This record gives sequence, C-alpha cells and structure tokens, in this order.
Amino acid sequence: MSPLSKFSLPISRRTALKLMGIGALGAGIGYSRFAKPQPTVYQPDSLNLPHTLSQQKSVCVVGAGLAGLACAYELSQRGFAVTLLEKSPNLGGKIASWPVQVGEEEFLMEHGFHGFFPQYYNLKSLVEELKIQENFQSLEYYSLVFREGSYQPEVFRPSRSAFPWNVIDLAIASPNRFRWGINLLNVKHLQVFRAITGFRIPRTFREYDEMTVAQWAAEDFPQGLYDLYFLPFAKSSLNAPDRLSAGELLQFFHFYFFGNPEGLAFNGTVDDMGTSLVQPIAQFIQGRGGRIIPEATVSHIHTQGGNITSLSYQQGNAQTDVPFWVEKNELMVGDDYYGAGDQVYLQQKEDQALSLTCTHQGCTVQQQGDGTFLCPCHGARYDTEGKVVQGPAKRDLAQFTVQQQEQDKLQLVAQSPVTPEQQGKIEADYYVIAADVPGTQHLFNLMEGEVSPQLQEQVEQLAVADPFAVARFWLDRDFLWEHSNFTSLSGYALTDSITLYHRIQRQFVEWSKRTGCSVVELHAYCYKEKEFPTQELLLQTFEQELREIVPELREARVLHRELVNQKNFAGYPPDSYLSRPETRTPVDNLMFAGDWVKMPFPCGLMERAVSSGLLAANAILQEEGLQRRALLSVNPEGIFRL
Repeated sequence: MSPLSKFSLPISRRTALKLMGIGALGAGIGYSRFAKPQPTVYQPDSLNLPHTLSQQKSVCVVGAGLAGLACAYELSQRGFAVTLLEKSPNLGGKIASWPVQVGEEEFLMEHGFHGFFPQYYNLKSLVEELKIQENFQSLEYYSLVFREGSYQPEVFRPSRSAFPWNVIDLAIASPNRFRWGINLLNVKHLQVFRAITGFRIPRTFREYDEMTVAQWAAEDFPQGLYDLYFLPFAKSSLNAPDRLSAGELLQFFHFYFFGNPEGLAFNGTVDDMGTSLVQPIAQFIQGRGGRIIPEATVSHIHTQGGNITSLSYQQGNAQTDVPFWVEKNELMVGDDYYGAGDQVYLQQKEDQALSLTCTHQGCTVQQQGDGTFLCPCHGARYDTEGKVVQGPAKRDLAQFTVQQQEQDKLQLVAQSPVTPEQQGKIEADYYVIAADVPGTQHLFNLMEGEVSPQLQEQVEQLAVADPFAVARFWLDRDFLWEHSNFTSLSGYALTDSITLYHRIQRQFVEWSKRTGCSVVELHAYCYKEKEFPTQELLLQTFEQELREIVPELREARVLHRELVNQKNFAGYPPDSYLSRPETRTPVDNLMFAGDWVKMPFPCGLMERAVSSGLLAANAILQEEGLQRRALLSVNPEGIFRL
C-alpha cells in the first residue's frame, strides 16, 4: 500500500497516545536524557577466528576514494597483497586535494567543505587507529540561515540526548518552534511523524521508495517542518527533493537525527582533507606493503568461469586509448555539445571532438564569438583548434576521435597514443570496484567474457544526482560574521552553504593573519543544469549571492577564485532501492564499495562510503575464514516502528 493512501487510515488510541506522549514513552523505554545509547554492532562474529592470513592472497581495488581507501586499509593489515588503482593523479575521490597558485603563494584546494559528524563511527575508528585525532577540530556548532528573514536562524549544537529528548531540546532551543506547523490531531501529520520516527530497513523503503521527497511533502506536509529541516537537509544529501526517494531521505534523517544520540555539531579538518585524512591512510597502506598506482585508467577486465581473471590498465597523465561514451548535453546552446559538469566535449567534425576541460585547473572553457575558447575561472585562452594562446594553461585542449555516434551520444577515444611502458596487467584473487557511479558503469563496459545480465542491468540502472558546484573566493578584506564558520543557507537560487576557510583551516588562517584578507567558499549541492548551463553563469551567480549573504563584501575585490563543478555524486531516485547492487556480486571474486551500494544499516555521505569499503573487506575476510571487522551504526530502527 502506498504511504499516500495510508494517510487516510485511522490511528489507534494506543498509537496516538504514543505519539503525543513521547517524553513519557522515551523514559519508559530506557532512552534517558542521561544515558546515551551505545552504537549498534552490525553482524558481530560469534566465533574467535584468525585475524590475518596464513598464506598470502592478493586484492585489486579500483578507485581510491574513501570507500577504496577504507577497503585497502583493512585488507592491507590482514596480510593481503593490495594494489590500489586511481584514475586521478590525486587520491581521495571527493575528498581529494590538489595545489593551486594564488599570486606568489600555493594553497591546497578541495572539492568542498565536508563535516565529520560524531556518529561516523566507522570513519572515526580509522582516525583513532591511525592516531590522527589531532588533524580534526570541533566546529562547536553550526547554523542554518534563511534568506530575507523568512525564518529565524537555527543553531545546532552537540547533544548527549537521544530521541525523543533531542527533539524536545531542539524545540526548546528553536526560535521557530511555533512555526513548525505540526498538528498531531491531523491524521496526515501523525503519519509523517510516524514515518520519520519509525525508520526500519527494508519496510521504510518498501513503503516510501516509490515517491520523491517533493511528492511526499505535497501531501499536507507540515510546511514549517519542510522549510526548516527537510528541504535543507534533503539537499545536503547531494540529491534534489524532486529526484530524491522519500525512503532515502527517511534513512538520512534517521542516521543524522532521529536515531542519532550524538547531536548535529561536527568536526572539520585542521588542514586540507588530503593532508589530514587521505595521506595518513595511503601511507598506512604503503607501509603494509600495499601498492598505490595513481593516474591508472583500466582498459580491460577479463572474466572466465564466473570470476575475474585479470585486469589491464594504462598509466600516465596523457589521455588513454580506452573508448568511452558521452551523452548529448541538451542544455548548452548548439547541438554539438556532449557530457556535463567538468567533462564537456564539442564535436567539431563528424569524426573529431575537442575536450572543453581547461588544462590549467579543470574548469570548462566557453566558446567565444570568434570561435576561440576562454576559461571563465582564470582566463586561459585557446584558439579554434584548442591550442593555448594565453596563460595560465600550458597544455592544449585534448583532441578525441569519434568512433561511434548514436542519436544522443558519442563514443570517443583520445588521439594521443599510450606507450607500452605505461601499460600494466594485474592478476588477483579478489577485485573490488570502488569507483563512483559513472566510473563503475564505464568499468562494466570494459568487461570481456561472461557477465551476469542481472548485475549488468543493476549497474546500468544506477543514477547520478544533479551536478554540484563549489566556488572559493580569495577576497581583499575580512568581515564580521555572526553565524558559524560553516553555515547552511536556504532560499538562494544557487548557494546552499558558506564556509569561512580563513577561520578554519591552518593554511588560510595564517594567510589571513598576514594579509587581513579572507577566503570564502560557497557550495551548491544539487543545482539544475537548465537554470545554470555554463560555469560562467555559476561563477557570476555565486559572486552575486556572496555579496548579498555578506553585505560587508559588496565592495570587496576578488583576488582569486576557484570553481569545482562535477556531476558524479550517487543518485537515489524513487524505485531504486530494490535494484541497487549490494557488496557481494554474482561474480564470485568481485565486491562493490561506494556510497551507491545498498547498505544493510543506516549511514550517509562519508560514513556510507567508508562503511561500504569496510563491508567489502569483510566479505573478502569471510571468504578466507578470517575475523570480520566490527562495523558500527546508530540504532538501526526508529522507536515507532509500528
């Protein structure tokens, strides 16, 4: 039965009493304000099994984001010979760092601010084992600010109270508590309350995965509750409410609030995330004999008899000769644009295409009226054939040959050859695909031999969320700011958050003290390409909204700016839960890891990625008869699981 039709069902007196008397119920079931529930252990081993291998086995992990790093970390300390392949020159995936030049100084840039929440139990365990706790700092609290005063700012702080006390504490502290719009005498509001406090896998997905958050909220949803919490928190999942499954949002809310006794404040890194987290994990893997190969593009995956037998790759920062497909971009002016985010291509001839990714810092160049190309980020200019004519770029735009063309997509292959010295082959006992969704789909297209049709279909059906964008501005002055150093924003056309890097990360704090200047980042979690089809428009809008968000910066001069714009976050659309791939696959020696994997317990964002990597490691450990790692989560079920 659809939850929309369930709104009309009568509520029993017992249920109504439970919902209206949550404080007394909380005390009665042991959720004391002073006794914080402990994390739940997922599938603990009941036997005392060996911890490490008695004879060496090998594992190849493809993708060095958090999922791949976590998997390689665990297996490398269990005696496995680990090889970790990463397509980018920078490890870390969505928490990678890379150098940028600002005047005479060099800084490390990231994909955008990430918060480390206290219920990231599995990620925290890695941090503790690596003894790198000093790389993190408490941000103490964070704010949610609404445009034009539609609501008063909300402030979230650490808490030791589990549900329902955290709701009561929030209501007491919230200046908007009388605007939540909740009426527990309204049957539909009762149903909303029961859904958000009664999360349970798989029942919640069975009942709510068929609709989007926007569709669910359209059914007499408490308006204040939606505006204040559901809309901003839904977007922070990197999925827009009109595309995000209501079941996934309920899991998100359960993990971050209703099932979480830790509160909503979080930590940030003292330095960039590459320095603070990625490098220590990579160094540990290498210290245990693991091999990490950056700039490695997989070219072939060989299968036989239900197993992967080997994997071939090409290494180097030049474009490889591995073909790939790109879909037509319907939003850019002209019929010859393909791809999205920071991977856009222009078909110049029937058999030739040009990458529009600037070779300086990866922004998308814009074609000018005279046919030349200009980078909107740092001013690099290329001629009509993609050759550099003006710095700071040093290399020409990459050229591609069109191998195949269908109605709405092209198959491209780079024109630059790859030398034999840049090729390699790996034969391993186990393989773990820990790439993002586009990367995983591309890898499956490279498989040679028999592949499960069901698994192939599951991978093809994986969705990608709307693109995200990050703009970081170096400004010629500092300013007063009454809110948190990371603040969520609501009501703006593009901007969803602001981060004051010159108040958080060491390199920017020191620079600000020396110069009196500031470094500010704006983040758009999931914008609509139709509204912002070019990176030039993204930058213009970000800068306009920055000057509105911080009026003191209206006359400030921008010293430097960086843009990150990608379309590779996992999507969680309606009706995707049942078909989502799990860690184990029909290919006996292939495991999956990534935030797109179906998880058996509540988790989100970075914790979901890390937990999936450790879950993949556990599957391999179990195959070898070894003790699995204890994986932790919040209480997996809500209180009102009726």
